[in-house]
Amino acid sequence: MIDQPVAEAWQTRVSDWLVRSGCRYMMAWGLECGSWDDSVDWSRLIADNFEDVPDDRRVMTTWHENEMLVETFWFAHHFAEHPSVSLTNLVIIDIFPEDRENEILTAYFTSPDRGEE
Repeated sequence: MIDQPVAEAWQTRVSDWLVRSGCRYMMAWGLECGSWDDSVDWSRLIADNFEDVPDDRRVMTTWHENEMLVETFWFAHHFAEHPSVSLTNLVIIDIFPEDRENEILTAYFTSPDRGEE
């Protein structure tokens, strides 16, 4: 979730961290979210010296520029899947100067047709 502009170098460091940490599906939502899609894609390519990677290390990326946050959460729950790896954890990263944890968790857990976990 991107709600403020960030420096390109910082975005690259975060994207590199996501790839190194084992992220297999990155969904970007908010301000200039398409650039995050590209940044994570580049980080994956650079991490593997622009060579083909095994399917289980591939990082899927999507951006959700014109969607409401609850729609993006719904997509994450119903459609985000990796072709080779079972996605079992969801990590929400909020790029905003103030703590909004309760608001974000409420939006996630009340997204339409989310179902029970």
